[in-house]
Parts: sequence; structure tokens; C-alpha cells
Amino acid sequence: MKLPKSSSALAELFADLVQDAPGVVRKPMFGMPTAFVNGNMFTGLFGEGLTLRLSPGDRVAVAAELPSEPFAPMPGRPMKEYVLVRDPLRADRVVLEAWIGRSLEFASALPAKQPKPRKSKAAGA
Repeated sequence: MKLPKSSSALAELFADLVQDAPGVVRKPMFGMPTAFVNGNMFTGLFGEGLTLRLSPGDRVAVAAELPSEPFAPMPGRPMKEYVLVRDPLRADRVVLEAWIGRSLEFASALPAKQPKPRKSKAAGA
């Protein structure tokens, strides 16, 4: 399955909106910018959309401010706790920044994920 790529304009907006904070790490996931806190993904790009990891109440509330839907990277396979904000380039920047902050706050309260051990190349030899 080929994943949709994000435009450079959206990648630049993402870089501007995701603030450096303790524990925040930015890294690509499937070739798209993504941000993690304590090992938990809290926001990222998917095609021309922005994903946010939110509490149940916030997943409802975000829809009142931004065009959004449950995030399903594959049809019929929604990711629990995530929404996809459609067309974030047209959204109010202050509103987007606030929702990214709420996503960071929610994910910061989750238990930290331990990195998975890397497989040794010599293991298969």
C-alpha cells in the first residue's frame, strides 16, 4: 500500500507548530514528520492531514473547531485515540497550535514506552 506524502508547505507548518519540550522527539514515520513524547506518538502528518492523539472528550471537542475525523491510515483500521485534521494549511494557526499542545499534554500523561531492542544483524548468520 502506498502512503500519501505531505507537501513541503505542510511539513514546514508542522515544523513551526511542534514546539520543543522536554521529552519531545521529532522523527519521520513512513517518510512523514511525526512527534513523540516519552516514546508515545502525539502528532504527525499523514498526506495533507495532521494527526492528533487526544482524550475521548477532546476528540469530540476538536470537531467543533477543526474539520476532523477518526484517523484510519487503512480503510476499516482506525487508530484508537487519534483524529485526522483535514486541510490544516487552511486552519487557524493559533487553533492548530493549541490542539497540538493538548495532544502533547495527553500523550505526556501516558506511561513512557521503552524502545524496542534492535535485532542483531549477526543473529541470522
